[in-house]
Amino acid sequence: MTDLDQATTRRDITDALLTALERRHEVLDTIVEADDRDSAAAAISQLLGKSQLGAEAVLNMSLHQLTKEGRRKNQSELDDLNHEITFTLADRPASSGDTLNLRPFSASDDADLFTERTAEQGVAGDGSGAPAGEIGDEIAQGVGRVDNEDAVWLVAVENDDKIGIVFGELVGGEVDVRIWIRPESRKKGYGVAALRRCRSEMAAYFPGVPMVVRAPGATA
Repeated sequence: MTDLDQATTRRDITDALLTALERRHEVLDTIVEADDRDSAAAAISQLLGKSQLGAEAVLNMSLHQLTKEGRRKNQSELDDLNHEITFTLADRPASSGDTLNLRPFSASDDADLFTERTAEQGVAGDGSGAPAGEIGDEIAQGVGRVDNEDAVWLVAVENDDKIGIVFGELVGGEVDVRIWIRPESRKKGYGVAALRRCRSEMAAYFPGVPMVVRAPGATA
């Protein structure tokens, strides 16, 4: 997890907790009326206008966090995180990751997306930094590495819209992760959301292997 990703996650959670405490009577009524945990989390998220992650944190809240001291600590942490991170969830609503999904890259269906990425960056898809080759060869080589379990290529999607690509390449005992977001979808939080989503995917494909984000600037 990158520092930005970690700080953003902590801020989402802390902000949700403080908002829930301010509206605790509404939150409690919402929980009591919910059929189960999942529906309670969804209802809290909608009620407070917070991420699903934040809503889950509200459900997991310990009673000691209701005290004045607990609220002061949360507020202090939120103030520090707001100083550290310049954008808010309202500025970049996609950063919560609630609306973004990842699916495997398809050589036939996603060639257009890879072509767009390569035209902008001009480098090979393997993360080496070498000049890009012919698109068909690049895709074939990437799919070959995926088949050999040396790489994972994922497409970030929101509904039916393709947002970008997450590349995971196994190099020297680490997974080098690169994220490319389409220009029209940048500065909305999709990069942060893709980082959040891809952690579990990379852990499933490469269990126990450290994940290193080599191009965090691509998520900004």
